[in-house]
This record gives sequence, structure tokens and C-alpha cells, in this order.
Amino acid sequence: MDSAAPYLTGQASTSASGQVLGLVLGIVDTAGWVITCWWVVALAAVAVWATSEAMVRHLARKASAERMALELLPSRHFDPGLEEIFRRGVQLARASTSMPWWAPRRSKSVQIRLRADGSSPLRYRIEGPAGGERLLSITPFGPAVTVNRARPLIDKPRDHVVRAEFILRGKPTAPLREVPLNPDPLQPLIDAVSDLRAELGDLAEIRLDIQRPPKWALRTRRLQLMSDARHAERREAQRAARWVRHDATGIEDSLTWQLQQLVAGKQGGGGRRLVMPPVPRRVDPEEALGKLAEDDHLVRVQLLVMCASNTEGRAEARLVQLQAALDVFGGGSRWAMRGWRVGPWRFGADRWPSRRGFERRWTLGHCQPPRPNWVRLEELTGLLKPPTTHCRLPLLAGDLPTFEHGDPELLLQGIYRGPDGRRRLVATYAKETLFEVGVGKAGGGKTERALAQAIGWAHAGGGLMFVDPHRDSWPRALPFLAHDHLMPRIALIDLNASGRAPQLSCWNPIGMHQGQVVHEVVEATADAYASVLGWDDATAPRALTIFTAALAVLVAVNEAACQAGRPEDQATIFHVRSLLTDPDFRTTALTAIEGRLDEETRSWWRTVFPTLPTDAFAVVLNPIARLAANPVTRAFLGQPAGIYNIRAAMDSRMIVWVCPGGNGPTDRLITALLARDLLRAVRSRRDTPEAQRVPFRPYFDELITLTGAAPETIAAMFEDFRKYKVHVHGMTQLLARLPIPVRLSLVQNASTLASTAGSHSAIAPITAEWGDRPTPDVVAALDRFEHYMSLTVEGRRVGPVRITGPHLDYVFADYARPGQAGALERAARATAGAAPLDQLTDRAESQLTRVSAFLPQHAPAQPAVHLQKKRKYK
Repeated sequence: MDSAAPYLTGQASTSASGQVLGLVLGIVDTAGWVITCWWVVALAAVAVWATSEAMVRHLARKASAERMALELLPSRHFDPGLEEIFRRGVQLARASTSMPWWAPRRSKSVQIRLRADGSSPLRYRIEGPAGGERLLSITPFGPAVTVNRARPLIDKPRDHVVRAEFILRGKPTAPLREVPLNPDPLQPLIDAVSDLRAELGDLAEIRLDIQRPPKWALRTRRLQLMSDARHAERREAQRAARWVRHDATGIEDSLTWQLQQLVAGKQGGGGRRLVMPPVPRRVDPEEALGKLAEDDHLVRVQLLVMCASNTEGRAEARLVQLQAALDVFGGGSRWAMRGWRVGPWRFGADRWPSRRGFERRWTLGHCQPPRPNWVRLEELTGLLKPPTTHCRLPLLAGDLPTFEHGDPELLLQGIYRGPDGRRRLVATYAKETLFEVGVGKAGGGKTERALAQAIGWAHAGGGLMFVDPHRDSWPRALPFLAHDHLMPRIALIDLNASGRAPQLSCWNPIGMHQGQVVHEVVEATADAYASVLGWDDATAPRALTIFTAALAVLVAVNEAACQAGRPEDQATIFHVRSLLTDPDFRTTALTAIEGRLDEETRSWWRTVFPTLPTDAFAVVLNPIARLAANPVTRAFLGQPAGIYNIRAAMDSRMIVWVCPGGNGPTDRLITALLARDLLRAVRSRRDTPEAQRVPFRPYFDELITLTGAAPETIAAMFEDFRKYKVHVHGMTQLLARLPIPVRLSLVQNASTLASTAGSHSAIAPITAEWGDRPTPDVVAALDRFEHYMSLTVEGRRVGPVRITGPHLDYVFADYARPGQAGALERAARATAGAAPLDQLTDRAESQLTRVSAFLPQHAPAQPAVHLQKKRKYK
């Protein structure tokens, strides 16, 4: 047994050696076969990779087909904080994983799409897994952002398209620049697309894909970064040691050191000094890993950009602008365009082999960046939210339509200068421009803008009334309205009575020849007097009662005259004095129209009037005496059947220019009568179905003067006229000088609010309505004809935006007909029934005699039957 043991041991050793040798020979043979038949291995590897890639792509396409899209619409006052934006980023990162378990990683992403195609300055969309819709629909931004389900976007092919992919360059652990929220971080991107022109097919879109990074890749990257940091620290320590030894050797070999040794008597003793090399310092993981030190809120991103246009060169220029805008986010790390440049050619996403992969990722929303592109959510703050209130948005053609001459649906507003320097006439939709208010200093361009708007509206076939107490607007507008097709529609009511042989139109406020309703005429005239004179039930109840009762009698007389076919025998406002002070006239009038008065009015004249003292009539007769003392107002109001009929003018699209003549007490009374008659006429449109009401636009220049005469009337216009398709445009130098009811109604109901330059105190109430953006200082420094204005387009407010007021000589240069101005002046006065002042004065003086002669001949009438036929301008 003992002799066999060594033999067995040797045999076992030989067997083990043979196995090892066989294994080595097998490996050598296999390696030789692989080297000889390498192509078989390569083909097998390619086949496995192709099969797996095809399967992954199929699954990724299937997962991408279930994506959804949301569009975020911020309000004008959207102003989120950093915490709200950060929470939105956490939502996006979480939503990127809301995919089936079998979905490949490349499809597990959420995409932010920033798109500009001319329909809006920058559309903000979120696309992601369908399973994340509920999570993404409820944002931390609250009601300041509206989230809507978005439809797929289908683009028409453009002739010129450029593509680009941006990757992070620089130190991989360094963050992007921290961009403040004010101004908005999206401002550079919006500025880059601000001159986009939809009519040229311009399109620009940025897509940012966000997904959670794979943990194994992060760990591998961290190990690599730590290893690189340690190697760098060791190299630095070794380099420092070499320099220390070099410095020590240099010192010992220097002449100075040798002399020190001779003086000290130490030559040759002790040998060289001991040099301690520096020890490598410990690598701090947070310093070495930077933003990659923690997993929390770390995401992988992919940034793709596409620009297109039908005009050569515009897409390339747009891409350069967007590249410059992305440079704003550059810090220790920056966004750089992937690819390389060779002479005039650039090889990137637009060329093989990158283009095919770019198109696939662009179409399917797959996130496969060529580099890790790891960022923290804090670095993407500027891109995780829609534009805020701190963003200056450009005004596109889709935001404010371009004005076209002769289009009745558009109302001229001014000239907008785009970011690219192009100027275009902008407008609002006439049906949405219900009321306008223009404020600013004298000569700033308010009236010029209103005239341009009115002239454009007139040439488009619209009716209007321009009330100008100073008459300066009429000669300014005259050459641009002097067209044959407009002349029959224009009437001039001018109370200035200038010239050697002045001509004047006429109006009977209490006339019934135009088919008015009795009680409406009485109420309108009484209210006009009460407004100017400050009468009400508390301060002047007796005067108001006397005047109303007198008007009731005179209107009944006029109704009887019209029914008898004798409108030339109607009484005027000046017959109030005869009715109150002449017993014979009063008795004759009351007897003639007794059947037309209600019992209460008849009782008042029988029982109350005889008890009134004579001095009770003075407060009623004094303003009428002032009107009678002025030959112009006497002639204008003293005619029995005046031609002025604002209701007929509205219904027949007339262009009526009214120049009251000043702002004295008498002028204010005339203005109040006209304003109240306008209010009555507009309210009388209730007898016409809404669809048949013709739009009409009164323009009130110098609102301070007009509202001084009829504040409650003007306020009521801004409150009620919209219902009857009558839209008021008002201009004033100072809002503060307007009566409070007028000022409140103006600001509350204004579809357009405009301001030119002015004092800080005058501008402040307007800018306060805009949230002081722009500030009063900015508006106060505007040049002449420059305006800031807010407008209403398609139900939403646009602006305030800076717009140049239209100048007639520029905008309507082709419409000027100065040679026909005289013909238009004569035609406008003829349409208004103007006659020589002397002739009208004589007729007014003889009117009392005509009425006195008519009354005895008129037997007591049957109950009144109101006329329905309305007389129009001839």
C-alpha cells in the first residue's frame, strides 16, 4: 500500500497537468478559429444586435402611439415662484415613467414643445405617456394656467428645412447658468421668433425631452468621475513633488547657499537636506461629482430644434437666432450644436448619418441623446413653464389683424412696428370694438387717430356722428371725404356761423314731424335742461314740474299740427315763455289739445298752475331767454320742422358732423339737448329686431366739454348703447376732470383704452388699469402720435402695445381730393337743410304768430295716434 501511494500521486498530478494543458490548447484553438473566422462572429453579433434593436424599436413605436398632448395657456398675470416651477418639473419627471412595463427606455419620456408658426408668439405643449395625463393636467400653477387637451399638429411641407440637435458641452459636472425669472428666461427664445412671418411659411420649434436616467449609467459615470478625480489629484501631487525637489536642488546648488555654508563653517557636513514630497489630498465626492452627486431630481434631456420656411435663407437665419438664444443658459456647462464644420459645410442633424435618427426621434418622441445630457431640474427652471407676466410678447398678425381699406369688418387702430422693422396698419374687429377711450395731452394725436378711424369706417360704408365743439376736425377730414359716393351721406350741423353770409341747419327738439313718441320727447328735453341747470327733485322740484308740464302741452300741440298735415305750424322751445306768461295763448293751447292731455296734466293746469307766483317762472324762463338772445341758437332751435333727425341718420348710415360752437352756458345747453336726443333715438331702436339694427359710431371729441353739459347722459351712452349696436368713441385730455359716473363707465366698458403722452398724474389712471405695465413714466415720455393701447380681439385683451397713431396724409394719401372739398362742403350743408341765418331768424320770429293762428282753427282732437313714418335727410 505504501509503495503504491507515490505512484497514484504522480498519476493524479499527470492527469491534472493534462487537463490544464488541454484547456489551454482549447483556448488557443478557439482563439485561432475566431481570428481566422472573425467574420462569422461579427455577423452573429450584428444579427443579435439587429434583432434586438428591431424588437426594441417595434415596442417603442407601439408605446409612442399611446402618447397624449396638453396645451398650456397662461393668463396675463401668470407669475409663478421657483417652488411652483420645481414641483412642475417633478411632475414631468414622474409622468415620464407612466408607461407599460414592456416599454423601452427611449419611449419613457415627457416632451416640452415650444412652437412658433404665426398663430401665437410661442405655443407651449406637453406630450407624454397617456398614463400621465391625469398627473400632468393638474398643475401647481393653479388657475393662472389653463390646461387643454391638444390635437395632433400637422404641418404642411416647407421648401427649406434645417434641423439641429443640442448637447451639453463643457465640464460634465458643472450646472447650466442660473437664469432669473424676471425677465422671463423664455424671452430670448421669443425674441428669436418675434419676426416670424406666417405668410412666408416660417416655422420654428424646440423640443425638450425629459426622462429619468438609468441608475447603472449614473453609477458607472460616478465611478469614472471619482477615478478621474483621484488620478488627477495623484498627478497633481506628483507634479508638485517634482517641483519641490527641483526647487530644493536648485537652492543647494546656488552660489548664495554655498556662501552661507562657508560663513557658517558647515561646508561638507550633513549632506543634502531631506525633502518631504506633498501627499495627495482626499478627493471630496461632492466636489468631484458636482450636480451628479445625488440621484434626486436628476434627469436626462434631449434638445432638438427644427426651423422651416418657404423662403430660402430664413430657416437658416432662424436657427442661428435660436442658437444665440440658447447661449443665454450657458455657464460651466452650455448648450452646443452637435456636429462639426468643414469649410462652408456643417455635418450634423441635417446630413447623413444623423438625419435619419433625428427624424425618427422627432416623429416618435423618443429620447436617445448621443451624450448623457444629465441636468438637475433647477437648471431647467426657465423651460418648465409657459411664458409669464415678465415676458414681452410680440404682436403677430394673428393677434391683431391687418387693416384693409374698405373692409367693413375692420376698424383702423394705428401702425405697428414689428421687431424686424416692418410697419403694418393694424385693426380690431368692428363688431367687438364696442367703446373706445383715448387720453393724452393736447396735440398728442388723439383726434388725428379718431379722424383716421372715422374716415376708414365711412369709406367702408359705415355710419357715424362726429361731435367736435371746436370744429377743427371738419376742415381736416374734408379732403378725405370728398368722394362722389360719400357726398349724399354726409351732413354738417355747424353752429359756428362764420363767414359773411353764414348758413345754418335747424332742429326742433320738441317737434313731432319725425314720428317720435310723445313721452320720450318730453322726457329727453326736460332731462337735458335739468342736467345742464342742475335741476333735480331735491333742489328744483317746482322748476322741473313747471317745465315738464309746459313741454307736455307744446308737444301735444305739435302732434296735433302734424296730424293735421301742418308741420310748419309746430311750436318750438321758445313758446314755453308764451305758454307761461301769456294767458290768451295758454287758454287757446289748453283748449285746443285738451283731449290729448292725460287727466293728471289737465288737473295740474286747472288747479296748481293758477296758484303759482309770477317769480316761480323765472328759473324756467331765464335759460330760454339766453337761447333766444343768441341769433344762432334762436335760428337753430326756432324752426317748426327742423331737418336734423339722428335716428334716421343711424338707420341710413349717414355721416353726421356736429360742431356745437363752444363751451359757454348756451353752448352747453345745446350740447345737452343734442346728447339727450341721441340717447332717446338710440333707445328707440328697441322697435327694430337686433339683427336689423345698423351699426353706428358716435365720436366725441373733447369729452370734458361735452360731459360738462350732460354727464349722466354720456355715462348712460357708455352703459346702454352696446345693446343697440351704437358704439361710442371718446377722447379727453384728463380722465380726472370727467364726472365720476362718466369716468367709471368709460373705463369699465372700454374695448380699447389708449393713451398718448401727458403728465404723470394724467397718465397714472390709465396705466393703473394695465397694472402699471408700462409705467406712467414710460407713457409720459412718448413722442407725438405714439400711443400705448389695449385692445379687444376675439374676446381677449391684447396689449398694452405701442402703436403709432395713423396720420391722414400717410394712411389716406390716395383718398385725398382737395379739389372737391368745396363741393363736399356745399353738399353737406344742403343735406343738413342749411339756410341763411337771416332767413332762419325771420322765420323763428314769426313762428309764434303761426302757432297762435293755428290753435283756434284746430278743433279738439281724438286720442293721439302716433306717426310711424320717419322723415330722413334729403
